[in-house]
Amino acid sequence: MTKLFTNSDLPKGVDSGPLGCIIPAYTALLSQQAYTEHSAQLQLRLLNDLNQWLQQQRILVVDLSEQTIHQYLESRHQRFRPRRDDAAILRRLMQLLHAHCLLPEEVTRSPDNPHQRIENDYDRYLSEERGLSVSTRVNYRFFIQRFLAFHQYGNDSAFFAALNADNVIQFIHNQAEHLTPKRAGLMVTALRSFLRYLRHRGYITKDLAACVPAIPNWQFSTLPKFLQPGQVQQVLSQCDRRTAQGRRDYAILLLLARLGLRACEIVSMTLDDIHWQVGEISIHGKGNRSALLPLPPDVGEAVAAYLEIDRPTCSTRSVFIRMKAPRRGFANSEAISTIVARTLKRAGIDSPHTGAHLFRHTLATEMLRQGSALTDIALLLRHSSINTTVLYAKVDLTALQTLAQPWPGGAK
Repeated sequence: MTKLFTNSDLPKGVDSGPLGCIIPAYTALLSQQAYTEHSAQLQLRLLNDLNQWLQQQRILVVDLSEQTIHQYLESRHQRFRPRRDDAAILRRLMQLLHAHCLLPEEVTRSPDNPHQRIENDYDRYLSEERGLSVSTRVNYRFFIQRFLAFHQYGNDSAFFAALNADNVIQFIHNQAEHLTPKRAGLMVTALRSFLRYLRHRGYITKDLAACVPAIPNWQFSTLPKFLQPGQVQQVLSQCDRRTAQGRRDYAILLLLARLGLRACEIVSMTLDDIHWQVGEISIHGKGNRSALLPLPPDVGEAVAAYLEIDRPTCSTRSVFIRMKAPRRGFANSEAISTIVARTLKRAGIDSPHTGAHLFRHTLATEMLRQGSALTDIALLLRHSSINTTVLYAKVDLTALQTLAQPWPGGAK
């Protein structure tokens, strides 16, 4: 077995038995993903216990399945206190066995639940034929699940054949009163998409998407949320750049503050996107659109310091890596917003909005204060429509004062 952990307390016989063929690869994976020696010991002990159970049950590796793993966990939890990562360890093992072709290809069974069948097919349609992102598909699926449950959907042909405009409007009226205008707008967008999918698949013949009403949500009814002058530097100063996490978070916050990046753009950023020789960075934004932006010197220095000193060696090409094992890129945008919220709290800034977009709004607002044109702001923020950027004109109070009309009757 590969000697990756020096502690002699590793279980004896873990590299023999039915799982002996995969243990070296599993151990190497633990080392590659920077698990601590203690965590590795716990994981290998569980695999050793599984090894012994398989031998007792006379089960071969090729016969492992989700059902077998479930039976093992039931047996183990009768003997030991359940740990929250037991199932995750076994999922990692199964993935490794498949990767090394030690298990036959999994056969995807059609779900028995009719809800799940139609939801899965709709999700494939959004992904493969419409090219929508994972986050959009998750948001849409939430409302489609509600729609099917509301009308007690049970059979594809019978249910959809009877579907009419009254059913659609009844669902919207029932749901909209419990949602914010923005969330209600997302609901009707998802519903239109689903009804177009049903017509595309031949489940319905009428264009029911046309009967979905619009939700009033005035685009310019609110002001963009932003930090006050000086607060950005106050937030940046909270990153302890003497530590690995501090240097990583500082680089992330600088990308948000100086370039106005979205959280998803930082999550998807790879080592190949930074062009050091010419001082540019490739950004992969919404709608699969890409853009090339200049890399400011202070941002480049912060990212370079993190890459040179702190970024662990791992197989992923993501620029920013989790601080804890498994060492890989961030799973989603929520991780970036969590860093922002945590740093704002340390800085003592009480903001009603603590997501990553706060820095994007702040950058646009500050550029406007300094006299930048809306077209320049739209170019930096990569807005597909100038109408999106016009929202920031509302915060230029000095310019708006020149347009204000005298109050009838004058000041009293």
